[in-house]
Amino acid sequence: MATTIDARGLSCPQPVLMTLDEIKAGKADEIIVMVDNDASKENVSRAAVSRGWTVADCGEKDGVFNVTIKKG
Repeated sequence: MATTIDARGLSCPQPVLMTLDEIKAGKADEIIVMVDNDASKENVSRAAVSRGWTVADCGEKDGVFNVTIKKG
């Protein structure tokens, strides 16, 4: 089951904290995090990898990055 986190307009560390909360909840095996700046994209990706998740995709469209992370 995939979950989407809309962190557009938020600056770090908020997108990272929202992502880590969702990872800790343990309900999703795939999380899509929507962010609108490069720093948040990088920080969310690093935080996910540090928790054992993989960055499956990191596409950008119209200034919005969709960081897709998967468990394991």
